[in-house]
Amino acid sequence: MPPAHPRIAYFPDSFHEVNGVAHTSRNFAAFAERRGLPMLCVRAGKTTRLIESTGTVQALELGRSPLAVALEQDLHFDPLFFRYSDLISDTVRGFRPDVIHITGPSELGIFGAYFAHKLQVPLVASWHTNVHEYAARRMHWFSRHLGRGGESMELAVEALLLDATSRLYKLAKVLYAPNPGLCSLLERKTGRPCHLMQRGVDTELFTPAKRTRGDGEIVLGFVGRLSVEKNVALLPRIHRELQARGIAVRWLIVGHGAEQAMLRRELGDAAMAGVLRGEQLAEAYANMDLFVFPSHTDTFGNVVLEALASGVPAVVTPDGGPAHIVREGETGCIACDEEFSGTIAALLQHSERLAAMRSAAREYAMQCSWDAVFERVVAKYPLR
Repeated sequence: MPPAHPRIAYFPDSFHEVNGVAHTSRNFAAFAERRGLPMLCVRAGKTTRLIESTGTVQALELGRSPLAVALEQDLHFDPLFFRYSDLISDTVRGFRPDVIHITGPSELGIFGAYFAHKLQVPLVASWHTNVHEYAARRMHWFSRHLGRGGESMELAVEALLLDATSRLYKLAKVLYAPNPGLCSLLERKTGRPCHLMQRGVDTELFTPAKRTRGDGEIVLGFVGRLSVEKNVALLPRIHRELQARGIAVRWLIVGHGAEQAMLRRELGDAAMAGVLRGEQLAEAYANMDLFVFPSHTDTFGNVVLEALASGVPAVVTPDGGPAHIVREGETGCIACDEEFSGTIAALLQHSERLAAMRSAAREYAMQCSWDAVFERVVAKYPLR
């Protein structure tokens, strides 16, 4: 008979940072607290400490060493994490988990898989980031100089990393992914069953009621990491093409990353807000007229769902998770790179259609909740 409240040892790749994995992980811990599920969250932090909770969730935070390699402004990989082996072992053994849940091929994911094997505890793995695609996009600065050979090299690296990551995921009994396409891919690569682990949204925080603008300007928005894999280089092109059509827009860019200086230079008087959280982020979304998200690599797209909850229709690419969120012609539009500016122009020139989309976007988001997402995840755990 499976336990009514399974004891979950959770090893997230990211928790405190600003990205989809961290956002999901924080909401998973909050769900466990609300539902009374015993959870041990083993995660990276600024210092090493065991955080006891007055509820059912406790955390083991592990400080990174000076040799940690920066993968992005707030993401690192620490090759010296093995120094915590005994501490993690003692803490996990003392917690007595019924299941160990990892979120990716990080040092913490590897630790989680190791201790699941060592303690003979069922392992589950959720896929949140297309690391193979990210790595290939990051190589483009070099491979673009090699012509067709560069494209072949990118594809080879992508395939190699997908195979390597799949080997880790084969160790799990059950897999989760945020969209149906990824579920099918993982089932083919690993032979393991894969279930949907979509994302939820806080519709009380993200709401059209936070809108404070009434200036008549057209504000296009983007929220996310300002990096090459998010395809943010398309934003200046959209800006120029809209100008050529005689459409004046202002950009509101939320986030940070390596492409920040380029966007500041190319988007003229764009508001570069940096990283925002909570009420400030909610207000930023609500003050956008249209959300522009050109990423081809996102597995879900939390920011797209947050925009819809704020009553802001979204224009996204046909690749990855966002295309499964946006309902074409109802809550936004799906477009290829070369179609973005034309799609945006058409929407802006039909105010009644855009107003209907704003209402439909909010209505759709109201059907999504974090509790429903995580209840489905826990229901599929392979408990002993």
